[in-house]
Amino acid sequence: MIIFAIIFIYLIFSVYKYMRKDKIQFYEVVEGNIVNDTQYTGLILRNEQVESTDRSGYINYYIREGKRAGVGTRIYSIDETGSLAKFMEENPDANVTLTSENLADIKRQLSSFSIGYSDQRFSDVYDLRYTLEAAVLEYVNFNSLGNLDAMLEQTGITFQQVRSPASGVVSYAIDGMEGLTADQINADSFDRVKYTKSIPKSGDLIEQSTPVYKLVTSDDWSLIFPLKEEDAAEYSDKTSLHVTFPTYDLDTDGDFSIFTGTDGAQYGKLDFHQYMVQFVGERYVDFEVETERMDGLKIPVTAVTEKNFYLVPLDFLAKDGEGGDVGFMKEVYSEAGTSLEFVPVTIYYSDDEYDYIEMGDKVSLKGGDYIVKPNSQERYQIGPTSSLQGVYNINKGYAVFKQIEILKSNDEYYTVKKGTNYGLAVYDHIVLDANSVYEGELIYQ
Repeated sequence: MIIFAIIFIYLIFSVYKYMRKDKIQFYEVVEGNIVNDTQYTGLILRNEQVESTDRSGYINYYIREGKRAGVGTRIYSIDETGSLAKFMEENPDANVTLTSENLADIKRQLSSFSIGYSDQRFSDVYDLRYTLEAAVLEYVNFNSLGNLDAMLEQTGITFQQVRSPASGVVSYAIDGMEGLTADQINADSFDRVKYTKSIPKSGDLIEQSTPVYKLVTSDDWSLIFPLKEEDAAEYSDKTSLHVTFPTYDLDTDGDFSIFTGTDGAQYGKLDFHQYMVQFVGERYVDFEVETERMDGLKIPVTAVTEKNFYLVPLDFLAKDGEGGDVGFMKEVYSEAGTSLEFVPVTIYYSDDEYDYIEMGDKVSLKGGDYIVKPNSQERYQIGPTSSLQGVYNINKGYAVFKQIEILKSNDEYYTVKKGTNYGLAVYDHIVLDANSVYEGELIYQ
């Protein structure tokens, strides 16, 4: 009973000690990269042709926002008497419900808006509302166009149908900046407080000479954005930039150039030859420029620490003839005189001049010791030190310092050089928090 009681107490103590022990978390090294992006808000310039109505009346659109229209395509109709609107109210069968394709497009617009929403630009909510209202009316009118003509002919209702004078993509967002060119750009062009745009809707009463839609006649478009002095210097030798539009989940390359605005400030200009239709209803768009990309091994910032080492000239390194270990020939003093003793060491890193070896109370070589160059009488005193950045590798079950060469960093990760002689490899396990362990500590995974 006494023996079992002792075993029981020991088990309880072991479980308690294990529960109180800090758990060491590890991270598996993977290949990865760090991409530094700079965020901008750009102004879009396109080949836009604004069309105005030649009479007043109730307008009804037949082409959806962002759709391409050929020459002669029916864009909208003008009902000068209001009889068409009355007919539509009295004949609900003339209206057609939304298709699954229409609903999917509306969901896409809502999802895109929610991703890029910012409280600082709450006014965008109203723009979205008008855009969706116009879209729903356009879908209904477009879907009902096939049988509407025959029904109206039977009732004797007439209305003016307006067709496209040219081929292009249709947009109903009118903001008065359609004629803006790059040589007119200045700081006021980016003042969004003063910016307004109108989106006429089907059923609205339109006055004569009112702009009612625009045609974008080319897929080529430009994105203008202001540059700081450091940005202009960084991009000065660039002819193209890789940009990302987070709201639209789109990334592409654009031809890049720098020009001076009418206010004397420098602006960047990105020219694109595709994706114009995605931004046809927008004048301003947020985007990111990929300024630098660095590939290597990706490790957390918390795993990195610094450690001091002794510096020993490369040509003092010796090899043990029996075991093949590397080390140094240390001078040993005794009553019989001075002799040489081979001391094996672990090399943590080597540069063009020095080997980095461990320092501390438990190592064989300490500050002040003398070593001798192989096949020579030249001596060197251990003393100079330097620090290395590294992580604790735990592949063998205990913490071993491994030197790293940092290539790039952000707030969370480092990208380090791979393939170094004394560094890390893919799938190595390292301690996630370098401050939680010490060199040689046993790790319980």
